Amino acid sequence: MQTIKKFGTSAKGVAWSDEFRQKRRFNAIVAAIPNLSGSTVVDAGCGFGDLWLYMRQKGAVPKSYIGIDMLDFMVEEARERTKKRVFKRNILKDPLPEADWYVVSGALNLLTRFETLLAVKRMMDVTKSGVVFNLLKGEDRSETFNYWMPQEIRKSCANFGRVEIYEGYIDGDFTVKIVHRGSF
Repeated sequence: MQTIKKFGTSAKGVAWSDEFRQKRRFNAIVAAIPNLSGSTVVDAGCGFGDLWLYMRQKGAVPKSYIGIDMLDFMVEEARERTKKRVFKRNILKDPLPEADWYVVSGALNLLTRFETLLAVKRMMDVTKSGVVFNLLKGEDRSETFNYWMPQEIRKSCANFGRVEIYEGYIDGDFTVKIVHRGSF
C-alpha cells in the first residue's frame, strides 16, 4: 500500500522497479501459454489489471479473463481499467474460480515459501491445464520479498505436474510453468 501511495496506479505502484521490467515478465507469461486465444485465464494478484491491458495491446487475448486480488482498491481499479470480471479473493483461503490457466505476475513474491506452495497447489486444483508464474531469483534473504532458485521451485512443485522453467528474459527473475501430467 505504501508504494501505491507514493507512485500511484503505475508499475512502480505495484512494486515493479519499472514498466520495462514489468512488461518483460508479462511477455514471458504470455509466451508460456499455448493456445491463449482459446483458453480461460485467471490472473491471480491482478493488481490494476496491467497484464490484461498488456495482452490486449499485444493481441494475445484469452477466450475469457478473470482477475482476482485481495485489495479492494486494486479490484475496483482493475475493473475500471479492464472492463473485465475482477473479484476480491484471498488466494490462500477463498474459493477460486475454475479456468484453463492461472497466471501470477509478482504476487507470489510477497508470500512466504509455504504460502507460495499452498497458492500453487490451490491454483493447480482448479485448472484444466496448469499455472504460469514468475518469481524473484536468488537466495531467500529478504524480509519483504520471497526469493527462490529455479531448482528449488522445480523440486518443490514436482508433485503438482510437469515443471518448466524459463530464464534469460530479465536479470533476477524466472518464470515457472506447471502443466498437469497428460496435458500438452
